[in-house]
Amino acid sequence: MSFDPATLRFNDAGLIPVIAQADGTGEVLMMAWMNAEAVQRTIDSRRVTYWSRSRASFWVKGETSGNVQELVDLRMDCDKDCLLAIVRQSGPACHTNRRSCFYTSISEGSEVELMSPE
Repeated sequence: MSFDPATLRFNDAGLIPVIAQADGTGEVLMMAWMNAEAVQRTIDSRRVTYWSRSRASFWVKGETSGNVQELVDLRMDCDKDCLLAIVRQSGPACHTNRRSCFYTSISEGSEVELMSPE
């Protein structure tokens, strides 16, 4: 039985949020968006493919940077309106050259940087 991305609940723009999480450690790496075709491309290729809202085009993670996300598992939440991609990340996940996009804490009303670029 194959999965049909049409069973997911996309927003009015035809997109669904996706959290990328590191296989083994559970570290949250990034959040991005997929449309139905990006979901199918990810399932078929096992290379995580997002939809770039700013470029209005598909974005295969690592295609230009070499920081590839190999899909281990793709999960949906109970409402089918958010995805969790368990990935094997090579190199940094963030375009700022950090392992995770979530490198800034809001602590006592101030921003605190938690990690430096690699």
